[in-house]
Amino acid sequence: MNLRLIAAAAVLISAAVHLQMWFDGVRDQSVGPAFMVNAVGGLVIAVLLVVWRSWPPLLLAVGFGASTLGAFIIASTAGLYGVHTHWEGFRVWVAAITEVVAFVTGLLAAWREGYLSRDRLQHGFAGGRSDLH
Repeated sequence: MNLRLIAAAAVLISAAVHLQMWFDGVRDQSVGPAFMVNAVGGLVIAVLLVVWRSWPPLLLAVGFGASTLGAFIIASTAGLYGVHTHWEGFRVWVAAITEVVAFVTGLLAAWREGYLSRDRLQHGFAGGRSDLH
């Protein structure tokens, strides 16, 4: 459960950074709606990681970390919807680090909880722990 809590904290911190950036003016840019979706989605994913002991929240944490960091990498290299950003500033690094943490701890938790075992991958996810706690 500790890895889930770390993943939840990482997703929540990244979501909070994106919400803060949205309030600081990103909302007026073409990527503004994506920042709000990130903030709300991150909150939902963080809650699911804590209350739902199944594989979907872990998949969401991995996807959240990969897609959010991937979007920033695209925005900082080629540009994204007319926005070209840079790897500078405290919030940028906090978001990037927490997104890597969300990705890694999501994968580690899935492996530790048996969702990435060879048998589970070959026979599907049916019968897994999916109780709400």
